[in-house]
Amino acid sequence: MAIVTRAELEASLSELCTHVRDPREGILGPRSIAWRVGGDLAIFLGGGRASLLQLAHPMVAHAIDHHSKTRTDVVGRFQRTFHNVFAMVFGELDDALRAARRVHAIHSRVEGTFPDAVGGWPAGTRYHANDAEALRWVHATLVNTTIVVRELLEGPMPAAIADRYIVEMHRFARLFGIPHSMLSRTHAEHSAYMRAMIASDRICVSASAREMGQFLFGRQPGRPQPPMGRLAEAMSASLLPPALVEAFELRPAPRLVAAALAMFRPIHRQLPAVLTRIPAHAEALDRLTGRFAERGPSRITAWTERQLFGLAKSVAG
Repeated sequence: MAIVTRAELEASLSELCTHVRDPREGILGPRSIAWRVGGDLAIFLGGGRASLLQLAHPMVAHAIDHHSKTRTDVVGRFQRTFHNVFAMVFGELDDALRAARRVHAIHSRVEGTFPDAVGGWPAGTRYHANDAEALRWVHATLVNTTIVVRELLEGPMPAAIADRYIVEMHRFARLFGIPHSMLSRTHAEHSAYMRAMIASDRICVSASAREMGQFLFGRQPGRPQPPMGRLAEAMSASLLPPALVEAFELRPAPRLVAAALAMFRPIHRQLPAVLTRIPAHAEALDRLTGRFAERGPSRITAWTERQLFGLAKSVAG
């Protein structure tokens, strides 16, 4: 197990800073593919998929199960996670560096051992939230899910765009101290890594991961599943490999997903960008044009953020 130390993180952040042209634009900036493909609300269609892929890694699942308040504070967990992630992706350079150090410090306290054997992991295996391999997997699931959602809505992503996106997101990986040697250099390499991991005994769904996954969709004993939870579960099942759908005991609903996408796609295409941007993305653009300093958060972005947090609550029930 290779743990990313604080010294290694600081070295990674220092190296990252040498590639930032304008600190106000943060680690990526408005001309990046990353802001374009990952900057609108449609990426939340893949939220369940990314979460389940991460839970399918036993190190991630045990860390969340043993140390997180997800079950008792779903909305709070959602808010804290995306506050940090969006500060890294859309914030100024100093915002991204602060978030990186904050997340690393939190992770440094998250460690323990596997109570039981699961997949290729024996009982007693040690886990740590700053384990480089586990961090690489989480990073890869986010990158991969963004591409999957974009292709779901817009068709195949051109290879040159996908390759550029993969390389751009190395900067995001540097905020966690993930070594360059672990990162894919092309979309083909990234896809091969995902396939190899999913086919291996390193990715396997433990009982606690299955329970947490179903909880996220509002499937709790003695309570009816909320309609938004059912839709989120069905959408996630449609985007995951069949083996993981079976392992998480998800309930696919192809007709429901097809109907939802048939309704969503044309609406999403017609809406102006100002209505579909993730709030942090909209605020970043306002910041760079000076509008944020003049008026603060717009009513649209504030309203959108409230709806996102409300949606997280309605999905989990």
